[in-house]
Amino acid sequence: MLKKPAELLKTTFLPPELKEKAFEMIKYAPEEEKTAHYIDWITNLPWAKRSKDILDLKRAKEILDANHYDLEEVKERVLEYLAVLKLKSPAVTRAPILCFVGLVGTGKTTIASSIAEALGRKFVRIPFGGLGSPLDLRGQSRLNPDAEPGLIIKALRRAGTKNPVILLDEIDRVADEGRSGIMGVLIELLDPEQNMAFRDHFIDYPFDLSEVLFIVTCNNTTNISVAVMDRLEPILMPSYNDEEKIIIGKDYVLPKTMEQMGLDKKAVVIDADVWPKIVRPLGYDAGVRTLERTINGICRKIAKMIVEGKGKSFHITTENMKEFLPNW
Repeated sequence: MLKKPAELLKTTFLPPELKEKAFEMIKYAPEEEKTAHYIDWITNLPWAKRSKDILDLKRAKEILDANHYDLEEVKERVLEYLAVLKLKSPAVTRAPILCFVGLVGTGKTTIASSIAEALGRKFVRIPFGGLGSPLDLRGQSRLNPDAEPGLIIKALRRAGTKNPVILLDEIDRVADEGRSGIMGVLIELLDPEQNMAFRDHFIDYPFDLSEVLFIVTCNNTTNISVAVMDRLEPILMPSYNDEEKIIIGKDYVLPKTMEQMGLDKKAVVIDADVWPKIVRPLGYDAGVRTLERTINGICRKIAKMIVEGKGKSFHITTENMKEFLPNW
């Protein structure tokens, strides 16, 4: 049975001023749907709940190495940050705002997820592609019909902790008409002197974002304001050549895809001279997304063949590869 707004307020930790404000709302509009909606939001935010950081450099390196080939500069920077946290613990250390710059498919999003895993923190991604208004981030006033909190507050609710890793993904791809306003919100989000009291228009009460580890990605920095770039630590994500993609495909993408699809480790055997065809089925691609899609397609086809009783393991050679690679 769902709790009534007043019961929620009594059993949930909230800042005293906010709790008093919410009780006043119930007093003057006890049956108001908007009041219940507002109280649902404020009682489900992690005002004091945080996860405990795992500050084990050896474990972190194992996670980063297991999930990503090469990227030594990125991994070294992450390990340096963990080392600083470990030395300063239990004091809260201001997190650097890492900005991964690179072409599509070079691993910007997945490295951010691995950082969260290494730290033992929750991970939430906020896509900026096509974002048209700063209100998308900051929310709308409750005076507006169908008002909702912004993407930052929604991310915190999904995370359930006040110290997650929040990925601000592709901040260079916001819509032109809202660019200046969105950059203004980003300045506040990424500035430790300002984000201690971030105010969402819907919640209308300051939330402390100082413990959030923000990570930013972009394809290039041309459309990002100078003020925002001043708060970021850019790290270039390299493109991969064919030899590196073969290693990534064999040692990372294929085993992971097989596991996800429930395939036995021996279900797929691919000859060495087939891998160049898998890596470049349609021409040059700086990232690994085409590689991932191709391997995903191979594994799906094999999964179907196994279910149809056509075999339990399959050996892909240059002679039969057209059966498994539709683009060839």
